[in-house]
Amino acid sequence: MNEVHGVVPTSMPQWSQTLRDGSRVRIRPIASADRESERAFIAGLSDESRRHRFLGQISAPSERMLDCLVNIDPIHDAGLVAVTCEADAERIVGAARFSSDPDAVNCECAVVVADQWQGQGLGTALMRHLIDIARARGIERMYSVDMAENADMRELAMYLGFRVRAEPGDASLVVYELPL
Repeated sequence: MNEVHGVVPTSMPQWSQTLRDGSRVRIRPIASADRESERAFIAGLSDESRRHRFLGQISAPSERMLDCLVNIDPIHDAGLVAVTCEADAERIVGAARFSSDPDAVNCECAVVVADQWQGQGLGTALMRHLIDIARARGIERMYSVDMAENADMRELAMYLGFRVRAEPGDASLVVYELPL
């Protein structure tokens, strides 16, 4: 067993990212102060993007869901947001996170990008940073449970080196796995 499980960086870095269309975003850790921005981000997603991200239809996130999304356990979780600065205020345009099991060997991840920002490499950038954080913490395997119909996620997962397998007992779902 790896001896560095549960290692938490003393500070989380931030990155500036130039996307395919030349636009720039800042990728940084999500914080409790992002609660209303996260609510607006989720509300601004198309029905399909929300269904793919949350594996079911939601119209708006519950208060409990928002708590889980913005209040990160620094031992078991990591969460990143991609933000733009508009009228002196940040706007979330993408988010990625993972949550590890209690022994920090495996983690489940998720990523979502605002519909108008999709296809620019933002999901790839968010996931690459998330994978690097998981590796630095000594996590051995990252996985994601997704709808089998989600072609964009399948393409991203394959591009990043994830393997795919069927979800036992539910043909509508697949599991993507990446050994770290």
